[in-house]
Amino acid sequence: MRYTQAVTTVLLVIFLVCGVYSAYWLENIEHNGQSAFNSNKGYKVWRNVRDYGAKGDGVTDDTGAIQAAIIAGGRCGEGCGSSTLTPGVVYFPSGTYLISASLIQYYYTQFVGDAINPPTLLAAASMRGYLIQSDPYGSGGNNWYTNQDNFYRQVRNFVIDLTRCDPNVNVVAIHWQVAQATSVTNVVVHMSTEPNNQHQGLWMENGSGGFMSDLVFNGGKNALWIGNQQFTTRNITINGAATGIYMNWNWGWTFKTLSINACQIGVDMTAGKPSAQGVSSIVLLDGHFTNTKTAILSNTDQNSQPAAAGTLLIDNIRFTNVQSIVATSSGHTVVPGSRNTITVASWGQGHYYNPSSNGAFYQGALPAPSKPSALLGSNGYFFERPRPQYAGYSTSQIVNVVSNGAKGDGNTDDTAALQRIISGNVGKVIYFPQGVYIITNTIDIPAGSRLTGEVWSTLSAQGGNFGDANNPRVMLRVGKPGSVGVAELSDLLFSTRGPAPGAILIEWNLRGSSAGESGMWDCHYRIGGAAGTDLRYPACSAGSLPKASCMGAFLLLHITRTASVYLENVWAWTADHDLDSNGQVSIYSGRGILVESENGPVWMYGTASEHNVMYQYSIVNSKNVFMGMIQTETPYYQSSPKAPQPYAYRADYKDPRFNCPGSSSTCAMAWGSRFENSSAVFVYGAGHYSFFNNYEQTCLTSEHCQDSIVEINTNPTNNRLYIYNLNTKAAQNSVVANGKTEVSESDNRSTFCSTILADLKHA
Repeated sequence: MRYTQAVTTVLLVIFLVCGVYSAYWLENIEHNGQSAFNSNKGYKVWRNVRDYGAKGDGVTDDTGAIQAAIIAGGRCGEGCGSSTLTPGVVYFPSGTYLISASLIQYYYTQFVGDAINPPTLLAAASMRGYLIQSDPYGSGGNNWYTNQDNFYRQVRNFVIDLTRCDPNVNVVAIHWQVAQATSVTNVVVHMSTEPNNQHQGLWMENGSGGFMSDLVFNGGKNALWIGNQQFTTRNITINGAATGIYMNWNWGWTFKTLSINACQIGVDMTAGKPSAQGVSSIVLLDGHFTNTKTAILSNTDQNSQPAAAGTLLIDNIRFTNVQSIVATSSGHTVVPGSRNTITVASWGQGHYYNPSSNGAFYQGALPAPSKPSALLGSNGYFFERPRPQYAGYSTSQIVNVVSNGAKGDGNTDDTAALQRIISGNVGKVIYFPQGVYIITNTIDIPAGSRLTGEVWSTLSAQGGNFGDANNPRVMLRVGKPGSVGVAELSDLLFSTRGPAPGAILIEWNLRGSSAGESGMWDCHYRIGGAAGTDLRYPACSAGSLPKASCMGAFLLLHITRTASVYLENVWAWTADHDLDSNGQVSIYSGRGILVESENGPVWMYGTASEHNVMYQYSIVNSKNVFMGMIQTETPYYQSSPKAPQPYAYRADYKDPRFNCPGSSSTCAMAWGSRFENSSAVFVYGAGHYSFFNNYEQTCLTSEHCQDSIVEINTNPTNNRLYIYNLNTKAAQNSVVANGKTEVSESDNRSTFCSTILADLKHA
């Protein structure tokens, strides 16, 4: 008996060392997903790199084998642009994979490592350039993918080790030139600690994102060298870099829970110099800088240009043994540090609106916001929670819906099968292999449910039950009104097939029994613009009059009166172009995200809502709402037709009224966000963009594509609305409050958008 146990132990150790053994359920379950509309019926979604010859022994060069796993099946690479037909999960069991050249991540790909024993990607000494490459440059200097449309990518559960590489060589762990529906999570990067080394952790020159979280960077020249239109990062730790974060440019970026330790410079936002600042705005929210000479390097003052660029908010950040909290590149200290710990409750620079100020440049302490305990974690930070991966679950606790009767083939009605599986397996993890699951009636998701997909498995509303805008019906109902408990959704995509003007994709009623138990992570909405939706180019081509056959949905997400919910990396997109043909489309979804949560709490990290007819976000009669770097776009076809057409006003869904002069072509257009009779609402970064008027961009010349983009309606008992780092594009009024202009865009011109530090008139 002792001999048998000893042999078993030795074998287990060998398996762990060699990377052969993993208890992570994702590796060991049946993988029977499909690309429902790919004509190649043998196409494989799941790709374990070991099946393609990778060894993971730390000695064998695994580059070729891993790349073979990535590209197999005629996937969307150079010259493709985008495609929804070739999704792929490239899985790395635990082990050490020696890498000598870039791993090129094709479009619609997830790199996933063992969540229990994350694999190491070990850069060979000869490695140059980028280890993970999301968007290569071709021979002509053009990217494979358009950076603003480089959607649907994920990297999670890895250790990336660059320490074998020459310290004098520019080698980068991840080139992440991406847009929406992308994430890098649970990754540790090791770089050289030699003085003046050239290693970099993550490099991003442009894009339109996006979300990253739970990352650690050790060493290097720059942990993050980054620039993007808008982005949210959460829980980032940087140790021993020369510069923790170099911000090359942005419109808006929110850093939540940032820990910077033993760096020369924590955050450098001086790109472009004082006369041509390249950085519009940064939020630093909840965090700690330690043993760092200069925490933030900034050249912004009342004379720098553009006048509203260089906006910075520091909110609840501790500084320990920091010489300067804010300093200029010329050596001037703006905010001194100390050897002791200093906590900055709220400090900012930029154009500031409050009851006594209408946008004058301000640099100094701000009134600290009154944060309700309902939104906070035990550490005093705004609550946050990593996406669930169920690493402690066994395969017996995972229920594969295809193995239990659902088809996911994009044609079969899976409604009854899915309801039976979900209702009968409360407490287990319901796993949706990649596919398109047709739903023709409401599915109830009870408390205790955990649903997860594979490279964004699609749940798609179809049929007559969703066909009447006068009688809307819910596709997925999460909990009943007043119910309390657990509901977790991850790696899923919600859609419609054919016209569905009465479809409410998700109605969220459930309230978590504790913080974060009710939520969605890495879940997205896509109305049209993809294979199998029947809302595509040329049937719904841009420029045509509104067609009943191109009405995509009534409402994408409804967070109801009794609900609390945690949202992280959620993109609610009504398509503006076809991902499989790149033709521009006009598709009409009535409403984006409606929040009516009377007590909350509601958290939104890295969410976006685009191209919906009446609004992208509407916060009505709500309390205790946190929003971190929200992003919106007005529908390109407006103002033809004007909002709310082709839908009708509904008082029961708290629709806005569009009371406009009869001939105005820039008034009745979708709100980016609207806040009505709500309190304790915290917006830490927003990008609201209006790029077109009826597909014409001549309006950008005058910066007047629509009249107003943020609406506030309050009464004396409903306030405490905090809006920080608001960025708007081509809306004459950035904010209107109770029917009157509160913030004019022309007063706050920045690098591309107009930017304000804060609107605290309703705080």
